[in-house]
Amino acid sequence: MDMYSKNQYLKALIEKRGYLLKSKKEKSELLDEYCQTTGQNRNYVIRKIRSGAYLKSGFGKRKRKVKYDGYVKDALVKIWRIFDYPCGQRLEPLLKAGLADRLRNLGEISFSDEVAKKLKEIDASTIDEKLREQKEVERIRKKYQRKVHPLLYQKIPVKLSNEWDRNQLGNIQTDLIEHCGQSARGEYINTISNTDIATGCCGR
Repeated sequence: MDMYSKNQYLKALIEKRGYLLKSKKEKSELLDEYCQTTGQNRNYVIRKIRSGAYLKSGFGKRKRKVKYDGYVKDALVKIWRIFDYPCGQRLEPLLKAGLADRLRNLGEISFSDEVAKKLKEIDASTIDEKLREQKEVERIRKKYQRKVHPLLYQKIPVKLSNEWDRNQLGNIQTDLIEHCGQSARGEYINTISNTDIATGCCGR
């Protein structure tokens, strides 16, 4: 019997079987029954009854505190879009390097210092978990967009980051790098970078 079941049993004993209205002898018998069934200490159970803890909402359930709340998720989605939808493994080192703070300083995104701290602590698996719903939304949106080059898509299969087989060679992520500094004015050089997902080998 887990702790939640024990607490529910105690609540039923008090409320449904009228423990508080019983005589001293009857109370003792009910306590003996409860302690024998649950294995809990008699004095501990008496203290729990006297404190009235069983009357509190959610009694017996320990709620897990959510560390990465909606504010973190909202900032994460915006950063994920800015960095061109990377997976958690690629986004984690960017966040730990403080690039989210740079975006905030440049006015690209706004969030609190507490959120900034949490973004530096979040790991790759949690990033993917927080972005799972948004990835599905983006996939549906992309699915119903008009296909501009359907023949090209048929010849070159394009997959989202969560569809990659990371152990199979040949899954390549392609990025366009603009060597223009802080301004895109004038002429500058572009570099196309190809990275094999399985090996991490990069070619330009």
